[in-house]
Amino acid sequence: MGGTAAALGIEHVFVLMLENRSFDHLLGYSGIDGTDAVTGNPTEINGLAGTEWNSFQGQTYTVTEGADYRMPVDPGHEFPNVLEQLCGPGAAYPPGGAYPAVNDSGYVAAYVASGGQSPGEVMKCYLPEQLPVLNALAREFVVCDNWHASMPGPTWPNRMFVHAASSGGLDHSPSTVEIAGWETIDGFGFKNGTIFDALSREGVTRRLYGGDDFPIVAALKGIHLDDIRHYSLFAGDLAQPEFPYSYVFIEPSYDVLNDYRNGTSQHPLGDITHGEALIKATYEAIRSSAVWEKSVLIITWDEHGGFYDHATPPAAPAPGDTAPGSPNTKYGFTFEIYGPRVPALVVSPLIPKNLVDHRLYDHASVPATLEALFGLPALTARDAQANALSSLISLGTARGDCPVTLPQPADSGSAPATLQAPAAVTATALSRPGDSVNGGNLPAIIHSAMQQELSMAPEQRQAIASRVAALKTRADAQEYLAEVQRKTRPAHAQAGR
Repeated sequence: MGGTAAALGIEHVFVLMLENRSFDHLLGYSGIDGTDAVTGNPTEINGLAGTEWNSFQGQTYTVTEGADYRMPVDPGHEFPNVLEQLCGPGAAYPPGGAYPAVNDSGYVAAYVASGGQSPGEVMKCYLPEQLPVLNALAREFVVCDNWHASMPGPTWPNRMFVHAASSGGLDHSPSTVEIAGWETIDGFGFKNGTIFDALSREGVTRRLYGGDDFPIVAALKGIHLDDIRHYSLFAGDLAQPEFPYSYVFIEPSYDVLNDYRNGTSQHPLGDITHGEALIKATYEAIRSSAVWEKSVLIITWDEHGGFYDHATPPAAPAPGDTAPGSPNTKYGFTFEIYGPRVPALVVSPLIPKNLVDHRLYDHASVPATLEALFGLPALTARDAQANALSSLISLGTARGDCPVTLPQPADSGSAPATLQAPAAVTATALSRPGDSVNGGNLPAIIHSAMQQELSMAPEQRQAIASRVAALKTRADAQEYLAEVQRKTRPAHAQAGR
């Protein structure tokens, strides 16, 4: 096995990916300063001046300090929504062509079009005291203020980039009919595979933790039922004398059937402090473990969720693994521009304290980092050109001043987060039962369940695909997820997962 992991003293890489928050929305008013990760000079984050604005119907909406812990409406963040947010109302994208000029003028208009009744809501940004966990980590370790979503669109294609440095041409949130069609041809795969495939070929061990029974990562081809372990077991696993996994990917809980209300993903419809609790628990479990001094933890968000960010996404190298006109594309996107900024932190005792990293990153920097550490070839042209985070690891001896615990999340007035195994799907509150099954992350959750069901009964591939294609409503989805859960939970319990 090649790479620089041994030379740098790194044996374990942890990645926690939350969702749907922009950099300015979470950290724009944080006022963080520190040491430039490249030059060593004093610097500060590229945050908000407080004068940034959007206009809508003749009224100006300026960024404001203090955001609600839970949004009343989910800001749109599909490809057309982001196009409007970045380029203004009326902007058009020619399939296969150049992305229009970005001026960040359409966030308020797009939010109103998504159903927002208070236009300025999407311009609100958190104060540091509202997110004490995030701000404590950002000041203690490294905050990256030029980390962009991998494409200007929704959750699913952006999450694929962290696993494959590509979305396989996907530029939208697919429907259940689309995912059922993928399964008739053996699942959604990538021309060059995923980082999990690459790690396995080199004998590098991996482990996946999910806050729910159906983490989105389990929808990927090559991920099996026995790869998935519930997050409630994470701290206990790390407390064991040996933790044999070199790469660990962690997904939050979504609570998608209940409009994300009790999830830990930081989806706008859920309480953001629940995600703070997840970040705190993850850090403290690693910090108190025997692997702490040989570990790096990367925390980021999959995309901006429709929230304002003032930075202009730069041009991006196309992954190059799909031909123009890929059957997975809906808008003909070329993947030659990044999406808006998202927050990202890099945590390790082998990194100097209080760094600000202004270098360009996107989610392909995660596979690029793993490739650098473990001597793996690039998956696509995107990760081949992405900056790796391994250059941040510069201390020969682990710092002894890293906090053992982090602050408690702010009091949002709602019940605290639970990090325990979720209740049975049938016990989950179901919002909007008659609405279409094709909305938000629900199709991705269904695809994850479908992959797990297929792993138990591969000979029933056609029947399972037909079952999923026939789902019409959220009530149908709940029934299907409950059926799969009843099949998979005994297998997980028997294996101690």
